[in-house]
Amino acid sequence: MNSDKEDILRFGTEAVWAGEKEQRVHRATQVPVVVSVSYAYEDMDEWYDVATGKKPGHIYGRNTNPTVTAFEDKVRTLEKAEAATSFSSGMAAISNTLYTFLRPGDRVVSIKDTYGGTNKIFTEFLPNINVDVTLADTGDHAALEFEIQKGCQLVYIETPTNPTLKITDIERIAKAAKKVGALVVADNTFASPVNQAPLSLGVDLVLHSATKFLGGHADALGGVVCGSKELVEQIYHYREINGASLAPWDAYLLLRGMKTLKLRVRQQAENAMQIAHFLEKQELVEAVYYPGLKTHLHHDIAQKQMKGFGGMLSFALKGGMESVSILLPALKYANCAANLGSVETTYGPARTTSHVEVTPEERKALGIPEGLVRVSAGIEDIEDLLADLGQAFDHLTMEISKK
Repeated sequence: MNSDKEDILRFGTEAVWAGEKEQRVHRATQVPVVVSVSYAYEDMDEWYDVATGKKPGHIYGRNTNPTVTAFEDKVRTLEKAEAATSFSSGMAAISNTLYTFLRPGDRVVSIKDTYGGTNKIFTEFLPNINVDVTLADTGDHAALEFEIQKGCQLVYIETPTNPTLKITDIERIAKAAKKVGALVVADNTFASPVNQAPLSLGVDLVLHSATKFLGGHADALGGVVCGSKELVEQIYHYREINGASLAPWDAYLLLRGMKTLKLRVRQQAENAMQIAHFLEKQELVEAVYYPGLKTHLHHDIAQKQMKGFGGMLSFALKGGMESVSILLPALKYANCAANLGSVETTYGPARTTSHVEVTPEERKALGIPEGLVRVSAGIEDIEDLLADLGQAFDHLTMEISKK
């Protein structure tokens, strides 16, 4: 699509059309799955020009692929970025981005409540290469700004957080980072481009686990990073050499899923809000975490920087894992699984989903109770989801009364 069209088309239209026309062949209305590892050239000079980036084209599957390019272009358009590059998973996107820009002796400032895998990079892997990592209390913006002002090369935020749905003021923290010349990276997986546009709030790079809301059908792994051409080219170079490339079939499935992104996320957000209100009324629920609730600590910030509050929420059950072990198996229309963002509603405790990589002691230190349940609202009829949740709580109440 030409840039003029990209400027005027609305999100739902872009989700369907962006990045696709250029990659179609044989008058097909869909982007093909190109599984070729290599691409042949009869003209040696043309081959060289493509290989060195002087001309567009493809030479080897680890570097680029037509189906993958279509996926990258679509995400780039939805995030209103200059460029995008993709990866084999969300964690590949996160780790490749961090390792592209960080060197021994550098300092990173982030929050404590990042996804468990990301937290492991901060607490285990980066210190091994002499990168200093400071994790501030999530939501304590003054503390985060104080650490940034000491000097750092990179600031990493995730908002809303996984799994406690805490909120960071993106614009405020980006401004603090710019004062010290730090690069700002934001994980936008939970919000999706439908609900949040971090680049417009001062972030340099925005990334996603495309496996989640972008794909939306729990059938493809992938990750993606968007930002300026200058920054993304550096990340691409690191990725093409280290090899965490997105597979063509996964790219195709992600492309297909993204066509309904706006419709899915809108329904998931509506369902999440109603589930959150339902949970607030349950005697066996200690707390509900959803930025759409007025009781949420940073509801005002979420309201300012998000177009919608998303399809993710979590809640803490009285009785901890013993109660969780009774409640979740009683659900009839939900998957108890480690994924999120899919069309099916999914439940799972943090200890086996977002923070399975960390110890119980570490989860406690992060403010994640063992009885915390993460909920990814699906697109089902909300009446059925609430009825199912109601009968599961009735079952839990009955089981507790027997003891």
